[in-house]
Amino acid sequence: MNRSQEGPFSLIITPESAGWGFSGLRVLELDGTETVATGDAETLVLPLSGSCSVSVDGETFELAGRTGVFDAVTDFAYLPRDAEAVVSGRGRFALPSAKTSKRLPARYGPASGVPTELRGAGNCSRQVNNYCLPHTFHADQLLVCEVLTPGGNWSSYPPHKHDEAREGESELEEIYYFEVAGGGMGYQRVYGTDERPIDVLEEVRSGDVVLIPHGWHGPSMAAPGYDLYYLNVMAGPGPERAWLICDDPAHAWVRQTWETQDVDPRLPFGGPR
Repeated sequence: MNRSQEGPFSLIITPESAGWGFSGLRVLELDGTETVATGDAETLVLPLSGSCSVSVDGETFELAGRTGVFDAVTDFAYLPRDAEAVVSGRGRFALPSAKTSKRLPARYGPASGVPTELRGAGNCSRQVNNYCLPHTFHADQLLVCEVLTPGGNWSSYPPHKHDEAREGESELEEIYYFEVAGGGMGYQRVYGTDERPIDVLEEVRSGDVVLIPHGWHGPSMAAPGYDLYYLNVMAGPGPERAWLICDDPAHAWVRQTWETQDVDPRLPFGGPR
């Protein structure tokens, strides 16, 4: 767990503080104007709540945002490395980032262009909003999505990993940033292999993060009565920007059970998409 703070940022995770090479995340608490430097990382400005304008490289993007993470998909802005962006508005904004050697142009990501999928079935039903993945938005290293899990359900399940560069799997560092509706709690499990041990079972509340350098991760457990949200930030050393996962073979059979179950009727959050 990591909850370092500095100035207007209620959360700061850098590759250096995490002890790895690429993935980072800041959460900006804004009421006015703040200058955001991207340094050597490509970065998104992704509203968690509220709206803002983002001025960078001679362009200004107006982000309509949203009232909260369970209410709607949001629009967002992509900031290149070696940039200074002026962000003006009010709200809470996630700034997921990934170190990169390439400088791509600043761009606007409309909410209408964010694919939403319902994954799993029964009490493994969840919603995935695919903001910045290889098939949804162009970036050099950064991968970003968010998962919304109705209370009582399990997501990030079956447990999976992506810590080896091999056929069918990519090497990625991952950040899970959590918010929980109604002031509740959830739980996150991470466990390793004999060769690379790790053993985590953490209670999570709004604003908490779990860092996953390696190992099987899942389930993410939403306590009954409390919907669970998490933002996934991923990046890694591979030459190809890909999110390829490997299920834990001990639990992969669970996927087959979904064929005879319905998707949770509480989905999607925020209305049909």
